[in-house]
Amino acid sequence: MYRILIVEDDRGIAESVREQAELWGLQAQCVQNFRNVMEEFLAFDPHLVLLDITLPFCNGYHWCSEIRKVSKVPILFLSSACDHMNIVMAMNMGGDDFIAKPFDQRVLTAKIQAILRRSYDFGPAAPVLEHRGATLNTGDNTLSYNGCKIALTKNEYRILLALMGAKGRVVSREKLMERLWESDSFVDENTLTVNVNRLRKKLDGAGLPDFIVTKFGVGYLVEA
Repeated sequence: MYRILIVEDDRGIAESVREQAELWGLQAQCVQNFRNVMEEFLAFDPHLVLLDITLPFCNGYHWCSEIRKVSKVPILFLSSACDHMNIVMAMNMGGDDFIAKPFDQRVLTAKIQAILRRSYDFGPAAPVLEHRGATLNTGDNTLSYNGCKIALTKNEYRILLALMGAKGRVVSREKLMERLWESDSFVDENTLTVNVNRLRKKLDGAGLPDFIVTKFGVGYLVEA
């Protein structure tokens, strides 16, 4: 599973990016100690760093320089300081790309996936996910279980990708609707319920009862 380190002191933005990354099956961690970003970088060993320019104690350019002393990991700068001088500085310091705040989460996700594809020869950016002996295949949008492949619709696949990527944590109905909306057209709550119920019947028939757990009034999860 790809690991992303988020070096962003705006907690609202950092947590939003972390949640979105995990919905796409990525492991994401937000830096807590801005006095020593390198300690958390070395401990987490990320495949990609999302780095703001304006940070407490030392700015993003400093930490980019420090990271480049020990690693060639891709660095994507996030900043509202998006004038030409800062963009050029970010690239010259060793950054691989730059996205201006405020940004659309879908654009950020697309950039992350593109950077991971370019940087690692591991196949698709979203890794294979496994739960209770069932494997979600990101290459052909199927679920494998007991030697059989279960065909999934686009929405069924996206629901499982979100739930299995956040295994052990509840994914809200709002997040799932946002995920389905990104793939197709606007999805209301009733449409989400229909999709989840159809998916459950398909999983039950394949020998995977209670694979998706409902948390009433909140959302759904697959238990760790």
